[in-house]
Amino acid sequence: MSFVVNFKDSNSNARVGVIKTPSGDIETPVFMPVCTNGTPKALGIDSISSIGFDTIVVNAYHLFLRPGHKNIETFGGLHSFLNWKGNILTDSGGFQIFSLASSAKIGDEGVYFKSFHDGATNLITPELSIEIQEALDSDLMMILDDCPKSDSGYKRILDSIERTKEWATRSKNARKSKNQLFGIVQGGTYKDLRKLSIEHMLDIEFDGYAIGGLGLGEGQDATYEITDYTCSFLPIDKPRYSMGIGKPEDIIRSVEMGVDIFDCVVPTRNARNGTLYTSKGKINIKNSTYSMSNEPIDSDCDCYVCKNYSLGYIRHLYMLKEVAALSLMSYSNLYFYNRLIDSIRKSIKDGSFIDFKKTFLERYKNGEN
Repeated sequence: MSFVVNFKDSNSNARVGVIKTPSGDIETPVFMPVCTNGTPKALGIDSISSIGFDTIVVNAYHLFLRPGHKNIETFGGLHSFLNWKGNILTDSGGFQIFSLASSAKIGDEGVYFKSFHDGATNLITPELSIEIQEALDSDLMMILDDCPKSDSGYKRILDSIERTKEWATRSKNARKSKNQLFGIVQGGTYKDLRKLSIEHMLDIEFDGYAIGGLGLGEGQDATYEITDYTCSFLPIDKPRYSMGIGKPEDIIRSVEMGVDIFDCVVPTRNARNGTLYTSKGKINIKNSTYSMSNEPIDSDCDCYVCKNYSLGYIRHLYMLKEVAALSLMSYSNLYFYNRLIDSIRKSIKDGSFIDFKKTFLERYKNGEN
């Protein structure tokens, strides 16, 4: 693992670094589009590279179910299978197992769950999770963790971090490749449990550290408080990944606390639900105000969608449930995210991050309201 911090903000914990992998350098802070099954919903994988992203996140749990990690391995791994030349982070699927499989049964050996495709019972162990990710040949891998619900009690969360510690050790011992492996910090909103989980992960030692179990209903203030607290104990020479955190305002505030890596379904999921992100805030394409609008989604944006299509046309497609509307809106939202993260990096480099944060959030909030 090679991670170097090249720029630090003098007024916060924001930083710009580089993670080196065989697939190329990842400049941080970085946002990874969610490509669960190998592509973002409503878009082709080629759209991701044309927007400017160099790193995506793919879900090992879903690809284990279909088409199967061994089948993908015959293609030469995920990069060849997807025809993607950039970096790939594979999520082990711990969160998906518990959120999608209501009949999941957890034990010390692993998790038994029923496939949502055909109902077949599967057992995912830490060892199998690493086997799957190494067959996929991703650049960055995640341990299998026990991710409890956000409203779980103290005892359940304590059990989860003890189990995650055991699974983390087994995950690291199972690794045969040089693929970089991240540990995951759990602990809910309990600071003492967060600190205990951090100590577990640091004792085992990983290439990077992820903050798990946030953004699950605990509230924005609690998310920020726990993120800041967790970052204060994580080593400065390793990348920090805030799993699933991805609203624009959350990214900026988390960068301020020292987070380096983000992923979230927000830009594409919200596009499919009619929400567009602009430099002046969010807009709802369902609003009849836009039915006769000849304006682009964002007059300050130079993306393909904003340069070629009006809000009126996009609303027309969306109201008729045309697939093209979902594609255009998803592209526009991801372009916004790529511009945002690029602007964050530039502001850290030139020493204007705090001013950028203030200006962006004021403009974004006013537009949203």
